[in-house]
Amino acid sequence: MQITNDWLPVVQEECKKEYYKDLFSFVKNEYANEVIYPPSDEIFNAFHFTPLKNVKVLIWGQDPYHEYNQAHGLSFSVPVSQHKIPPSLQNIYKELNDDLGCFIPNNGYLKKWADQGVLMLNTVLTVRAGAANSHKGHGWEQFTDAIIKAVNQKEEPVVYMLWGSPAQTKIPMLNNPNHLILKAVHPSPLSAYRGFFGCKHFSKCNEFLVSKGEKPIDWQIDNI
Repeated sequence: MQITNDWLPVVQEECKKEYYKDLFSFVKNEYANEVIYPPSDEIFNAFHFTPLKNVKVLIWGQDPYHEYNQAHGLSFSVPVSQHKIPPSLQNIYKELNDDLGCFIPNNGYLKKWADQGVLMLNTVLTVRAGAANSHKGHGWEQFTDAIIKAVNQKEEPVVYMLWGSPAQTKIPMLNNPNHLILKAVHPSPLSAYRGFFGCKHFSKCNEFLVSKGEKPIDWQIDNI
């Protein structure tokens, strides 16, 4: 699993559970016999890039991109080598441009956010090539719920950006009065015009962080 930072105690607790043993063997078998995304050494990138102690924002996705050279372990982000920006991320950039005046960059690599404490996590962390939601219901949901619960226990302010109804099913777990929950429809082309555009989540997030004495997020992704 290669997690060495302060996520380790949370993750180790899950690894002891029966569901995780089943999940591990399922995922191992899938990587051995099918084309699976992201690459196996990138499944846990969200944890590598954003230690628990640094988490200030949680952006919740559904499952990884299922096309070649897209998924790399951060929800909504694509690797530097991917020159095509996925449609949902294009809409996120449009909202950032409208909300904060960020220019629209020439890439979809969001590690700059992760480095500032934005945990970009999917409910399910692996997927079969070309088959969205193909690893749903095999145990990842229980694993990522444990991650949400750990973030919910943080005393420091955290902002949750929950886009779309699947992400919003997590709200009952988020009962920390020091934290802020922001809800909108999903930024996908199917729904973005029904309330993602104009939601101003990025400026609301920064206003909240500043009001709590925290450094705001620099949302501007740089050109490569």
